[in-house]
Amino acid sequence: MYTLEVPILANVVVTRRCNLSCSYCNQYDNVSPPVPASTLRRRLELLAQLGTLAITFTGGEPLLHPEITTLVAEARRYGAICTLNTNGYLVTPALIEQLNQAGLDYLWISIDNATPDEASNKSLKVLDRKLEWLAKFATFHVTVNSVLGAGVRHPEDAHTIARRARELGHKSTVGIIHGEGGQLIQLEPQQRHVYARIQGERTEGVFWLAHYDSFQESLISGRPNDWHCTAGGRFLYICEDGLVSYCSQRRGEPGVPLEQYTTQMVVAEAAKKKPCAPFCTINCVQQVAYLDRIRANPKQAFEKIVEHRRRMDPSFRTPLGLRLLNSMFLEGKGSRLWTKAAILALGLRNLKPHTHCDHG
Repeated sequence: MYTLEVPILANVVVTRRCNLSCSYCNQYDNVSPPVPASTLRRRLELLAQLGTLAITFTGGEPLLHPEITTLVAEARRYGAICTLNTNGYLVTPALIEQLNQAGLDYLWISIDNATPDEASNKSLKVLDRKLEWLAKFATFHVTVNSVLGAGVRHPEDAHTIARRARELGHKSTVGIIHGEGGQLIQLEPQQRHVYARIQGERTEGVFWLAHYDSFQESLISGRPNDWHCTAGGRFLYICEDGLVSYCSQRRGEPGVPLEQYTTQMVVAEAAKKKPCAPFCTINCVQQVAYLDRIRANPKQAFEKIVEHRRRMDPSFRTPLGLRLLNSMFLEGKGSRLWTKAAILALGLRNLKPHTHCDHG
C-alpha cells in the first residue's frame, strides 16, 4: 500500500441481476445474464497486473453467479484479499462451506429492517437464520450493515439489527442511504439519535477499518466533508461491461475499458478532484482514501481516530498499542524509519478489515 501507483480496492460486478428489488437501489435489474466466468477471470488477471490489493465481488446479487466460488478462489490465487457483498437470501450451509474452501476473507450482508416492508425485503426476520448459519459454519469474517435514511420506516430497526449481529459474534456497521450520485440524504433527529447509539456501543478494535467513518458525522447533519477522493485510482469500480468507473454512482466516468487501463491512469485519476466528494456517502471510497491519509500523516490520522471514538463513546480509552505507535511517530531522529515500517505493517493489516460499499 505504500506506493500510490496501485489500486487498493476494486469492486467487480459479476452480474447486474438481483433476486430482490429494493426501492432505493439503482444497481440492479432482473434480466441481465451473469458476466461470463472467462471474462471475469481475464478482468481479475488485469487487476492483478495493476497490483490491486483487494477485490470485492458485487452486483446485483453476486451469489446469483453460477461460478462465484471459483471466482473467489481465482482472486485469492492472485494474492488479493477477497470480499463479497450479498443480500443474504441465497446463503446456505453448503454455500458457506464452498466459500470457506475458496478462501473468502470477508462477507458483507446489508439488512434494512426488522420485518419486510414495501421498500425492502432485506429484513432481520427473513435473514436471522442465515446469520446463525454464518456464525456456526463460516471461517471468513462476516459484517452486517444496517442502514438509516430515506425509506427506512423504523430507524430503531438499525439498532436491533446491529445488536443481533454482535450477539452472534459478527461485526456490525451502520450506513446512510444515499440519493442520486451517491450524495447525502440528510438524517432526521430520531435517525441521528439511533446512529449515535449504535456507534456508542461498538466493541471492535480501533484498527478496524470500517470504523474509520468520521466522515458520516458531518453528513448526518448536512455538512460537507473536506477530503480528496482517490476513486478511479486507489479505488476502482468495474461494471458488467468491463469499464472502469469512479464508483457505482458515477458509472461511465472515466469509462475506460479495463483492458486499456494503465498505471499512469491510476495515478492521474486518483489525483483528479471530484466535485461530488463533499457530500459523498460511499463508504468504501471514503475508507480507501483514509488509508492514504494514514500513510501521509499517521500521527494526525491516529489522533483523529481516537478523537472520533471518544465522541461516540466517552468511556473509550486509547489502547496501549496505539499509544506506543503514536510515540513512534513523534518528531525526532529515526521517525521516518519508524513511520515507513509502521505504514507497511499497518497498511496490510488495515486493508483486510472491511471496505464496504452498500447496495443503494
